[in-house]
Amino acid sequence: MTDAVIALKSALQRPLRLLASVLSLRYFLLRSSTAAAAIAAGLVQTFVFARVLTPERFSIFILIGTVGVSLWLFDLGAAKILFVRQRARHLGQRADLTVAVHSSAVVLLYGLIVLAGTALCFAATASAQSTPWHAAEYALFFSFSALNLVWFPLRNISNAVDGFIYFEVLEAVRRAGHIGLTLALLIGLPLPLFLVAGNLLWAAVFAASIVALARAGALAPRLRHFRRGLAEFWRANRPELLRSGTYAGAELIVYNFPYLVVPLAFGLGAPTIVLDTVFKVFRGTTLIYAAGLDPLVPEQTRAFAARDVATLKRATLTAAVLTALPTLLLCLLLLLLGDQIFALLLGHAATVPSAAVVILVVLLIANMAQNVASCLLLHTGFFREIARVASFLVAAMAAMTALVLLTGLDITGFLAGYAVVYVAGAALYLYYVVRQPFRLAAITAH
Repeated sequence: MTDAVIALKSALQRPLRLLASVLSLRYFLLRSSTAAAAIAAGLVQTFVFARVLTPERFSIFILIGTVGVSLWLFDLGAAKILFVRQRARHLGQRADLTVAVHSSAVVLLYGLIVLAGTALCFAATASAQSTPWHAAEYALFFSFSALNLVWFPLRNISNAVDGFIYFEVLEAVRRAGHIGLTLALLIGLPLPLFLVAGNLLWAAVFAASIVALARAGALAPRLRHFRRGLAEFWRANRPELLRSGTYAGAELIVYNFPYLVVPLAFGLGAPTIVLDTVFKVFRGTTLIYAAGLDPLVPEQTRAFAARDVATLKRATLTAAVLTALPTLLLCLLLLLLGDQIFALLLGHAATVPSAAVVILVVLLIANMAQNVASCLLLHTGFFREIARVASFLVAAMAAMTALVLLTGLDITGFLAGYAVVYVAGAALYLYYVVRQPFRLAAITAH
């Protein structure tokens, strides 16, 4: 009996030791908690807004929030280029002020983009609303959503210099605070106060992150020549920026064009709310996948730089397993209780069709595969390949949309067509992982 127990213990320790060799367990647990909080934040927002806003105003907030969140795709891949440059500097232990200046210039540029977008949102909604009060609310919500654009490069820079634990603590504070503020709307917190407090919390975590990165030498403590820094960054990384920009622009279209098509083709109200609810889960799970992917990036990039193909494959397989487990659990939950969950979330605002739940399951599996593959390609610098896949997706989505409109299909038919094209794109990403980083590391190793 004792021998059997020892054998079982030994058998369990082997995979744990293997996991520990490629993964920081503390980072994984912290990243998992912030990813779960991100999903919760989206669902809580849907739950609360469906009860404190009219369906029409709810759908307007959905569209404004979607435009705001999608601003991070205007990053044009610069954050990943900064990651590659900062990672090379960090692993090589080089004191390179140029990379810090470029990083600071990009972060400042994104802050200015959000500010300009907020002002534009106010101007556009003020001309369409009867009072400037509503326009101010919409502008604040735009800012609340759009500041993800600035947070994105800060996350990548922090990860590149192994500052991921501190960053995730800040992320946990932000998520918990925003969820708490959203729930407070149910007990009478005025919407304007919620929006102001949410933006102030953003300001606090930005300040803490920027100060820490400046002390680590990843950001310039002073940026005297903003335009010169941007120009130098462009000249030094022009080919990668053009390719990653193609990818980011295509991603912007693929994930956001439904928010234009559905209101125009199927109307505001229920169809737009159904789309947003499905996409909140579909896109929100990307944050769950990041919990399994981000902790493996340091090991993947080290292995690729060393041309250690065995470790590269092992780390990527670990990432795939860590993302597959929550995906399968979520898919099972949706298949068993999806109708009841969405009914609880939306109340009388809209009803998610049962067929849309099945389509969502397909999208989740494809999204998992796409995230595992694109994460590796992005962090190892294969921008040309991801640009090719993203361009294919744009063309295929356009053809699919035209077919749906010509045949007179409803919102469910549109979602089904979207899923078919998305699955094809995920398969192409997996093909390029095998064709590029795996093959190149193996060839160089020999």
